[in-house]
Amino acid sequence: MTVIRNIFKDRILQITVIITILSLCFARPRLGDINTHTLFSILAMLTIIQIFSYLHVLDVLAYKLTASASNTRRLTVIFTFLSVISAMFLTNDITVLTLIPLYLTIARRYKLPEILPVTLIGMGANIGAAFTPWGNPHNIYIVNRYTVTPIQFFKWSLPLLSVSLILLIIMLMFVKNTPIPSLPKEDIRISIRPMILTIVVSIFFFFGIFNVVPVYVPAILAILLTIFINKTILLHIDYALLLTFTCFFVFISDIQQIPFIVNEISKAMSNEHLVYLTSILSSQCISNVPSTILIGKFTNYAEALFLGSNIGGFGTLVGSMANMLVFKSFLEHGTISRKKFFCMFSLLQFTGLIVLMILGWLVLYFVI
Repeated sequence: MTVIRNIFKDRILQITVIITILSLCFARPRLGDINTHTLFSILAMLTIIQIFSYLHVLDVLAYKLTASASNTRRLTVIFTFLSVISAMFLTNDITVLTLIPLYLTIARRYKLPEILPVTLIGMGANIGAAFTPWGNPHNIYIVNRYTVTPIQFFKWSLPLLSVSLILLIIMLMFVKNTPIPSLPKEDIRISIRPMILTIVVSIFFFFGIFNVVPVYVPAILAILLTIFINKTILLHIDYALLLTFTCFFVFISDIQQIPFIVNEISKAMSNEHLVYLTSILSSQCISNVPSTILIGKFTNYAEALFLGSNIGGFGTLVGSMANMLVFKSFLEHGTISRKKFFCMFSLLQFTGLIVLMILGWLVLYFVI
C-alpha cells in the first residue's frame, strides 16, 4: 500500500493523469503510439539504479574522495565532478538524492557554505546525465525515436559536455577557498558479486537501448537480479515515472489526432533552431521529459531536440526532475531559509541556462 500511495503522491504523475484524461475527450489513443521500447528501457534503467543505490556504490566513492578534501573549494569540486560522473551512469535523480544530503550533512557539521555548492552539484548532475543515453529518461526516448547509433549520440553529447564543463569550472572558482578540518572516513563495504552481476546487466541494458538485443531482456534480467539480491529493492523503484511516460504516450497519441493542434505545433517545428528554442522554453514550463516526447512527435531534427531538451533542464525548478529533487533535498537537510536558497539557486540556474543556450546555438550551428 505504501508503494501505491507514493506513486499517486507524485505531482507530475497527477498532472499527467489529468491532462491525459482530458485528451481522451477528443480522441482515443492508438496502440502503435505507445513506445514499448522506451518503457522497457526505463523499467530496466530504474531497476538497475536502485540496485546500485542499495549497494551504496556512490556513498563509498563520496566518502573516500571527500576524506582528502582540505578546503571548501576542493570539497565542492570533488562533489560536483562526482555528481557529473555519477549522473552519467546512475541518472541525475539518484545522484542528487545521494550526494546533496551527504554534502549538507558535512556542511552543517563544519558550518560550510551551502547554496553555491548544492546548486553546482545539481547542475553537475544535469550535465553528466546529458552525456549518456540512459542518464536522462528523455535521452532514451530520443535514441529510440530517431534510431540513433552510439557514435551519433556521443557526437552530439560530447560538445555539449565540453562547453558545460567549462561553465561549471568557471562557477567553481567562485567557491571560497576556506580551510576545513579533516573529514572522518566511513567504513562502508560493497558486496562484490552483486556489484559484478549488476555491471553485467548494465552492459545488456546498453545493448538493449541501441537494439543490439531486445530491450525486454535487460529489463527482465534486472528484475530477476533484484529478487536475487533483495526483493525489497523492488519497492523503491520509481513506478510513478514509468506511469508518467505511459500517460505521455497516450496524451500525445490523442492530440496527434486533433488537426488544429497538429498544425500549430508543426509551425513551431519548421527548422532546427526553432525546435532547439521551443524545446528549451517548453522545458521551463512543463519539464524536459514531457517536452521532449511532445516535440519529438512533430519533428525530425533530432540533434536540435537533444540539445534543447538537455539544456532546458537548467533554469526553473520544473526544468528537470533533478532540479525539484535538489530543492526538496535542501529543504530537508539545509540550514538556510527556503526563500534565500530559491533566489540564489534560480539566479545561478538561469545564468547557466543563458550561457548554455548561446553555446548550444553555436554548437548546433558550427559543430553538429
